[in-house]
Amino acid sequence: MKLSILLILTLAVALRADERPAHVELADAAGAFLESLDEAKAKQASFPFKSDERENWHYTPVARKGLPLKAMTESQKNAAVEMANTILSEKGALKAAQIISLEAVLAVLEKRPDFRDPEKYFVSLFGDPGATDGWGLRFEGHHLSINVTVVGEHVAVTPSFMGANPREVREGEKQGLRPLAAEEDLARALAAALLEAGRKDVIFSEDAPDEILTGEDRVAGQLDRVGLAAADMTEAQRMALLGLVSEYTGRFREDVAKADMAAIREAGIDKIHFGWAGSLKPDEAFYYRIQGPTFLLECANTQNDANHIHTVWRDFNDDFGRDLLREHLEHDH
Repeated sequence: MKLSILLILTLAVALRADERPAHVELADAAGAFLESLDEAKAKQASFPFKSDERENWHYTPVARKGLPLKAMTESQKNAAVEMANTILSEKGALKAAQIISLEAVLAVLEKRPDFRDPEKYFVSLFGDPGATDGWGLRFEGHHLSINVTVVGEHVAVTPSFMGANPREVREGEKQGLRPLAAEEDLARALAAALLEAGRKDVIFSEDAPDEILTGEDRVAGQLDRVGLAAADMTEAQRMALLGLVSEYTGRFREDVAKADMAAIREAGIDKIHFGWAGSLKPDEAFYYRIQGPTFLLECANTQNDANHIHTVWRDFNDDFGRDLLREHLEHDH
């Protein structure tokens, strides 16, 4: 069975009981992955926790460090996928699998199979899995960047990026596939409902920006608060907004997602802003962002005749576990 098929099937199932805490399961899965590797491969996949490489994240098809799936045996690939599955939810794993599968679609469309390769996804481990003072992992390739930092019993999962090109497959055996349909459809429905209710201020620009504004920045800064505050929405509209936010946090396993949503609520739901730019018509260019006191979500669909979508979730304080690491240092001192 080819890796692309094996990977998709394995990721798509992602059934897990979540009986043990995330930090324990993650350490075990990362340890099992390392044990599956020979010395040379383990060295290629491993970096010091304080390495600059840990924050060197990219969603574009650039040269990457780490160990690529292409260099692994089947059992090692399975261990790598199992490690990714340990942090992802079933829904998040399915999105990731579908995103990876699009590389095969692009290989045909662009006639560049050497460049668009579903095996060009890299695993990197930072520090020793299970170390109480901090360790991390990254599973990354084109349009997918999963960044996990573990400090003690706490887990940070941002930056979290998922993209899709094409946004919707329009021909061939995968016709109709839309890996990020929910991120798009829920947001469009909310914007349309607000407009229908007379809240024209939800549209902050007729033109959508060409790209998510934070790009591949290592530190995400606050952007202008645009659109409408949740404080000015009805209860039903606020619930729809939180449902959209949970589509991003819910990419990850239930215990982690619940903790992240609790932190977002604690920072103040009423202070969250939702703004839309561009067209509300399907298949036309659009952008939206959701910004709260502690977090930012961006979604842009403008490239390739508005059939190329990028989505990102950033935490202003805790990307790469920065908040967790500060708290750990303060506690120790």
